[in-house]
Amino acid sequence: MKKSLLIALFLSATALLSVETIQGVEDTTGPITVEQAAGDVPTTQMVEPALPSSQNQSIEPLLKEEEELLISVTGQGVAPMNTSSPAQAYALAKRAAVADAYRMIAERVKGVRIDGQDLIKNMMVKRSTVRTSVQAMVKNADIVETTFKEGLCEVEMEITISHADFAQ
Repeated sequence: MKKSLLIALFLSATALLSVETIQGVEDTTGPITVEQAAGDVPTTQMVEPALPSSQNQSIEPLLKEEEELLISVTGQGVAPMNTSSPAQAYALAKRAAVADAYRMIAERVKGVRIDGQDLIKNMMVKRSTVRTSVQAMVKNADIVETTFKEGLCEVEMEITISHADFAQ
């Protein structure tokens, strides 16, 4: 309980800090609306944000045309307790481990989308929700090794990607 409260407090503090960043110059998605109070009548002014110097330089690709990248992950799956046979337990645990390995490959290649929401009441976190998602198509991944011990199945999976896989 204490750990979850500390994590929620950290996430809400991070969210508050990011609000300051969003309102500042670091937002490069478009013009910023600035409201200034002139007497009793607020006025609105459009300000174009300055681009950081790193965006003015050419971006070096992570995966060059002549290179290949090997990604290796280990997925884990647990056998359910209410199976009718050891073979069924193994098959279900292996399927879960393969799905976990595919998810890990997708996270490494495409990245993870993280959505967070905090409900704060009386300056305390009442509810904190963090959702992660990844959306990708994984092809040609190979299972290198499968181990099953004491109800835990581990699947080591590899995929080799090249620049041509992402060229359009």
